[in-house]
Amino acid sequence: MKNKAFLYTLIVLIIGVFGLTGRAFAAPPLITDDTGTQGKGKFQLQVTGQYDHNKSEDFTNKQTVLNANLIYGVADTVDVLLGVPFLFWSSKDESTGANTSDGGVSDISLQVKWRFYEKDGLSFALKPGITMPSGDESKGLGTGKATWSMFFITSKEAKPWDFHLNLGYIYNDNKLDLDQRKSLWHISLAAEVEVVKDLKVVGNVGIQRSQDKASGSENRSFALGGLIYSISEHLDFDAGAKLGLSKAEPDYSILAGLAFHF
Repeated sequence: MKNKAFLYTLIVLIIGVFGLTGRAFAAPPLITDDTGTQGKGKFQLQVTGQYDHNKSEDFTNKQTVLNANLIYGVADTVDVLLGVPFLFWSSKDESTGANTSDGGVSDISLQVKWRFYEKDGLSFALKPGITMPSGDESKGLGTGKATWSMFFITSKEAKPWDFHLNLGYIYNDNKLDLDQRKSLWHISLAAEVEVVKDLKVVGNVGIQRSQDKASGSENRSFALGGLIYSISEHLDFDAGAKLGLSKAEPDYSILAGLAFHF
């Protein structure tokens, strides 16, 4: 029972990260989104992966999330974003050697990004989103209920730098029998700089209210660093590493992905 409760707590945390904070639709490997849109009639397909490793008390938890994300520009300043995540997790009780694992489709997300202001390198956008209960909550693959979020996004161009700020609210509804907070907030800041032609160095820090009431006042916080390389006009490759700065966040994560523009 202890193993199951701890494991499901971890799964809800993962779903919160990937389904609600905008990770799927930021410029990978960043978690913080920018105000950029595709342009009317244009698409972007993101294929991303993230491996998380976390050790807490007597448990070692590993998880991999693979995301297929399709972004379409319905107008020059408006994108519609669809994300389909695949979640695979395992948990080992170090005291007994018992292993538990499962995997499959997690909760599908739908978001809209609207850039409503742009002048002198400063832009603002809103991004509402929902997740649909497509993952099997009995296997720890979904929340069992629809959730929603709203993010305010700011981007500032100061060549060669770009800066991005996200302020978000997440309604974390779920069917799991856990002591979970439903109202969560999110704050994150990212920076990008092109160090040589077609190669960017990126950095990201953030903090979010933990959904687990057992964590008390401790929030989830992280720091991330990575690279984005434009292989061609239509293809980008990214890679990064994320470190947890609090116990509520996984100890470390490895991220990589491809973005196709067409």
